[in-house]
Amino acid sequence: MRRRRALVDPATSPEFAGMAPGEVDDHRADRLKERVYVTFTALAVVLALRTHPDEGAPARTLAITVLGTLLAAFVADVVAHVAVHAVLPDRRELRLMVGVSTSALAGVAAPLVFVGLGSAGVWEPSTGLTAAVVALVAALAAIGWFAVRRVRLPRWHKLLVLLAEVVLGVVVVGVELLAHG
Repeated sequence: MRRRRALVDPATSPEFAGMAPGEVDDHRADRLKERVYVTFTALAVVLALRTHPDEGAPARTLAITVLGTLLAAFVADVVAHVAVHAVLPDRRELRLMVGVSTSALAGVAAPLVFVGLGSAGVWEPSTGLTAAVVALVAALAAIGWFAVRRVRLPRWHKLLVLLAEVVLGVVVVGVELLAHG
């Protein structure tokens, strides 16, 4: 049986210093999950905002939602750690939890900018929200690609994973459009 090779070498990455290969894989999985959660949450919010693009402050609403989601995930990590280990996380564990939460911002940075441009009047609000939807669906595809690119699976399995993630993103868009159409 072939031994799985870690995708990141913990010996050369300061972020993963002192972690066993299995811990590195778990940490990477946590980051990917967080990015998917935040991206789908942002997609749902942006789609809801599209129903009334000129009302309120879409950029502020999206930013608050993303921040709230990240904080909720961080608190959930801390509570889960305490429940499982009966102690507060140490400095290293806390740093890793913060890293997982903040890494999810990468997938929503462009949509936040696009919605901000619409809110600031540089673009029409609906244009900023539409660009954000496209960017979020593209982010889901990119997250899927990074998740499977080095995995030893047949190409058709990798394609199936990518396709499933993008289809789910499009389904979210479709359901939201039907609900507000």
